[in-house]
Amino acid sequence: MRLQFLTSLFLMFSFTFAFAQKEVKIEGTVLEEGSNIPLEYATVVIKTKNDDKIITGGITDTEGKFKINVPVGNYEIYVEYISYKTKSYPDQNISKNTDLGVIKLAMDVASLDEVMVVAERTTVEIRLDKKIYSVGKDLTVRGGTVSDVLDNVPSVAVDVEGNVSLRGQDNVRILINGKPSGLVGLNSTEALRQLPAESIEKVEVITSPSARYDSEGTAGILNIILKRSKIQGFNGAITTNVGYDPSAGVSGNINYRTGDVNIFNTTGYSYREVPGNSYTNTTYKSTGNITEETREFDRVRKGLNTNLGVEWYINDSASLTTSILYRDSDNESNTTNEFLQFDSNYNLIGENLRFDPEVQTDKTIQYSTNFTKNFDKSGHKLTFDFQYEISTEDKNSLVTVDGLTSEMVETLEDQSKILLQGDYVLPLGENAQFELGYRGNFNNQSTDYTVEILDEDTNDFIVDTDLSNLLNYKEYINAVYSQYGSKHGKFSYLLGLRLENTQVTIDQPTSGDFKKKNYTGLFPTVNLNYELSEDESLTLGYSRRLRRARSWFINPFPSRSSVTSIFQGNPDLDPSYSGTFDLGYITRFGKFNFNSSAYYQHATDVFNFVSFDTGETVEVNGEDVPVIQRTPINLSSEDRYGFEFTLSYRASNKFNTSANFNVFKSKSEGVDPNGVDLGSENTSWFARLNTKYTLPGNIEWQTSMFYRGPSEDAQNKREGVFSTNLAFSKDVFNEKASIAFTVSDLFNSRKRTMETNTATFFSTSEFQWRKRSFNLSFTYRFNQQKKRERSRQNGNGEEMEFEG
Repeated sequence: MRLQFLTSLFLMFSFTFAFAQKEVKIEGTVLEEGSNIPLEYATVVIKTKNDDKIITGGITDTEGKFKINVPVGNYEIYVEYISYKTKSYPDQNISKNTDLGVIKLAMDVASLDEVMVVAERTTVEIRLDKKIYSVGKDLTVRGGTVSDVLDNVPSVAVDVEGNVSLRGQDNVRILINGKPSGLVGLNSTEALRQLPAESIEKVEVITSPSARYDSEGTAGILNIILKRSKIQGFNGAITTNVGYDPSAGVSGNINYRTGDVNIFNTTGYSYREVPGNSYTNTTYKSTGNITEETREFDRVRKGLNTNLGVEWYINDSASLTTSILYRDSDNESNTTNEFLQFDSNYNLIGENLRFDPEVQTDKTIQYSTNFTKNFDKSGHKLTFDFQYEISTEDKNSLVTVDGLTSEMVETLEDQSKILLQGDYVLPLGENAQFELGYRGNFNNQSTDYTVEILDEDTNDFIVDTDLSNLLNYKEYINAVYSQYGSKHGKFSYLLGLRLENTQVTIDQPTSGDFKKKNYTGLFPTVNLNYELSEDESLTLGYSRRLRRARSWFINPFPSRSSVTSIFQGNPDLDPSYSGTFDLGYITRFGKFNFNSSAYYQHATDVFNFVSFDTGETVEVNGEDVPVIQRTPINLSSEDRYGFEFTLSYRASNKFNTSANFNVFKSKSEGVDPNGVDLGSENTSWFARLNTKYTLPGNIEWQTSMFYRGPSEDAQNKREGVFSTNLAFSKDVFNEKASIAFTVSDLFNSRKRTMETNTATFFSTSEFQWRKRSFNLSFTYRFNQQKKRERSRQNGNGEEMEFEG
């Protein structure tokens, strides 16, 4: 679009001509062409005719109407709305009150990136290489966390342990504002559970990433865009919440812009008690003996995070943004493990009680700088980014068995990251664009793991050298990319190529192991779009991507929450490569919107978690119990086929609903460390239904239901999981504030139930991360509308929309 929304918002607060001049009124009504639906918060821009100077402007109300006072004069008037074509009135002599009448805007399908707007207005956008979901309208996540937000996004699922998957695949790259971020931290699962949902503006689901993005993430990319406004003056919103199981929190986002400086801050503090439980029953085939383990988890999560930044508009074409992010988490996890042993006739032959109180502190500081230079031609720009991040994560526990202290476990993790990035975008003609760039990611991580066992003879703790270890992990990635896109009539395309070199060093001084890996890969991307009509389009995407082994995947430190069931990393893991094809169809008919895609992926050296009998035993109450180990390995190959669709229906301003369905089949081949064939075929699916209705008294009611179907592989059989979230919201104080009440997992049914069958044992288990919870939140907005304020771009050149 010819005018940037950033400029449009700025002008609404600019000064008009001298007060002494005579003022007249310009008014009109903005509707969507075809449907005649009023476009609320469309932007009207008024500029002087001779020197192209912005004078003033305004935005439309709920009926699409606007009224703007201007001094008498000659003007150019522009009416714009995101993803719609701008309507211009180039030569207007305004000497009296003027009514422009009904102004109809048509969808802009000529833009290279913007293909179509789908679903509830300003809630979902479909682009050539991504889908963008706004968060502000989702009531069920108010007072919640980023993890809750992701669990409500179509195509995305979050399991009971907090692991994020995209289209049923867990290797998802999570970015913040288009880059790796300290907000994710060393443990992304825990970090996502502690960041407040109110800090998020929108989530980009990128299943066919262009060459601009890192090749990491075989499932795709989730890019979380944080809230940030650029309108003049002081504005923001504050949210407080309380809940049960006991939880409380406060978060806020504020912005202050004066002249050429914009100051922004997002801060949140949360306190959560998260009770959970698990049960495992294991039968050993050689003896018929049975063990039962019951675990109770009492967790306390306390977290503070803040992001403070300053954006300086150096001149009309350049800006410099600097920010500092700080995250501090204090967690307690008290795990009570009751272990029972039975013979083959289920006679009790032994028992013990293990208590593991773990205290964890997690701190991250990240410094960021972005420089953006826009040239004369729209879209022609150069950007540079620099990030430096340091993180520490310390865990300590004093384990007791049958009431007696038995061991001390300490894990100390330190990490530093440097990001260097440069991007150059050059428009070629009216409908073409060339882009190239460089990104360097340099990661250094150290993990010091110490286990001390109590010597009952001396009553001293002795370091267990077989379990204790030190791991130094380095990962340096250098990448360059180039891509070219163009549009010819109804056909548009975006072609790219990325070259990445990865250097990994794995150093274990305590065991003497030292490994280096150096690999280089080419990653082509293709994204095509053909417009069948204004309301229909076809898309086809291809991308080659990889999955790198994260440090905890390769770290051979065994877990210690159970002496008979352990998790251990695998230092020999190699990267997994995949190629994915994605064919999509998008259409709009009446009040319905339909977005679908069929996809196929072939991957090599796929990671898979396997369980096996180590052949070792531990003595529990005089009985030898086999030790079961779970570890990741490379399988030889995997083929995945899938189909998904999202259907939305907006009956009126009071009622709308959307359904998302995804079915996928995978076929894998490979053997475990003992040579057992792990080849398997599995078909699974998940579905999500979101419905929102406005009750009498303008109380908004939203229900979100999710079901993940059963799945099966060579060793494990998982039952389906169903959960329901419920929310009510009411605006108060003339829509300056909102009260929301939410219930997460209404029926307390979000549990993982599975069976594991190997050559040496059979087990059944049930795990529940968090029980049903309730939350009450209050949001107050100051100098900020409830509906969308609009700014055209964020500091990364990505388009932004804002909702308080």
